[in-house]
Amino acid sequence: MKKQSEITAQTRRNLVDAFWALYCEKRIEKITVKDITQKAGYNRGTFYEYFADVYDVLEQLEESLIPTIHELPPISIPNQNIGVPLDMFMTLYEQNSKYYSVLLGDNGDPAFASKLKNSTKPVIRQVFLENYNVDSVEFDFILEFVLSAMIGIMSYWFSQDKILPAENLVLLMYDLMENGVMKRIQSKKI
Repeated sequence: MKKQSEITAQTRRNLVDAFWALYCEKRIEKITVKDITQKAGYNRGTFYEYFADVYDVLEQLEESLIPTIHELPPISIPNQNIGVPLDMFMTLYEQNSKYYSVLLGDNGDPAFASKLKNSTKPVIRQVFLENYNVDSVEFDFILEFVLSAMIGIMSYWFSQDKILPAENLVLLMYDLMENGVMKRIQSKKI
């Protein structure tokens, strides 16, 4: 029985890998079940044992890449000056960079960034609202702004082949969050 479940898992993985190779080359609406099964070496019937359609492959893949609340590391604010936990996002992004760089890129899935943000918001929101006296509605806007910026800057970092060392990127993001863009730019004035 264990052997069968290993074969089933491998077949599913092969189909997902074939889909991913195609998705990296072309937009999802141009990918067919036939393309996936030919690339993976299976028939259409096998595909439909695992997925409803091409969009279901993408959905299941994305779901596997988005951490659940229980998978996220605990957030602590030891010195009460620390902002959103950038290390957590960097680790998450680096672990899944093969997928994130495409899904969050120009030809990726626009909904993926929202899914990623929405998976982390509850944890961050809870910690900050417990430790700071901030209006919860206003904080939702702040959190959306910060998470969008973080996802954007990390996507840009990957698209630029990590030209800036990771440590420098984290320091830059902390500086931008704590001091703002204009303060950073003005400190570099000629």
